[in-house]
Amino acid sequence: MQRTAQEDLARPLYTYYEGVPDYLVDVYDWAYVNPDRVRSLDRNLVVRTLLFLQDRRLMRRYLERIRAGSRVWQVAHVYGDLVIRAAHRVGPHGVFHLSDITPIQLEQGLRKLSGLPWAKVFRADAGQAAQQDRYDLVCSFFLLHEVPDDKKRQIVDCMLSKLAPGGEAVFVDYHRPRAWQPIGWLLRLVNAWLEPYAHALWQHEISEYASDAAQYRWEKRTLFGGVYQCVVARRT
Repeated sequence: MQRTAQEDLARPLYTYYEGVPDYLVDVYDWAYVNPDRVRSLDRNLVVRTLLFLQDRRLMRRYLERIRAGSRVWQVAHVYGDLVIRAAHRVGPHGVFHLSDITPIQLEQGLRKLSGLPWAKVFRADAGQAAQQDRYDLVCSFFLLHEVPDDKKRQIVDCMLSKLAPGGEAVFVDYHRPRAWQPIGWLLRLVNAWLEPYAHALWQHEISEYASDAAQYRWEKRTLFGGVYQCVVARRT
């Protein structure tokens, strides 16, 4: 049952940390776990600023692949209105599933998707999803850069394993910037200070994290001078 705003505010703080992986608390408590911080950061303006005004362009790489009436799984909650837009593109004749491991992110997702009976929010580690469904499209939107390499492998394999025949996995994330892109130097500082797992995506292709990459057809496009990438894996 969805919680009310009053119930959320009255919930003991420690319950927001139950079952949350240590790496997530240690590195990203300020951004994704602490409920007060999350409620203040979950805004379109924050997303637009962090993505250097490229947010809508990047979201379209995911949204334009959603077909009305299809089955879609987004493996983690995203700040702003992305989950609402994705669920509406699926529509009432399809299924939209949103999962996350942190309690406050689940609360935010439930609040946004209330009133959409085809949308379901459930708690799961992105690398060990509990749902048994097969999906036409599975999306990771700026998740892989926030997890250690072993978790990257788990997430990629889990996403691919959930694809129906002909289904697609979409990964939108960071990438190694071109040498001429000045934002690359800023991101080096940000990665060293706040994003210890992000630099791996500058060194490895996302397909390298798949145990059976050869069973899929991979397509990669970079955006904004190489700062971002959209990778699509199609199940043949």
